[in-house]
Amino acid sequence: MRKLFGFMIGILVGGLVGSTIALLLAPDSGETLRGDLRERGLAFQAEIRNAADVRGIELRERLEELRTPPTV
Repeated sequence: MRKLFGFMIGILVGGLVGSTIALLLAPDSGETLRGDLRERGLAFQAEIRNAADVRGIELRERLEELRTPPTV
């Protein structure tokens, strides 16, 4: 129990120190930084969707190849 409590305190303190350092060293204002993060997130989401679509097409084509009987 003591180890778990110490670990949880360490996570809390580490999170507070990390977030404080991040705020102090942030290159832009909060609004600008949030906008940049939002744009990056949306771009990343679009890339993931595109990759999933491409992979889905590849898998459907492969499935069709496997479903068609082999020609002798």
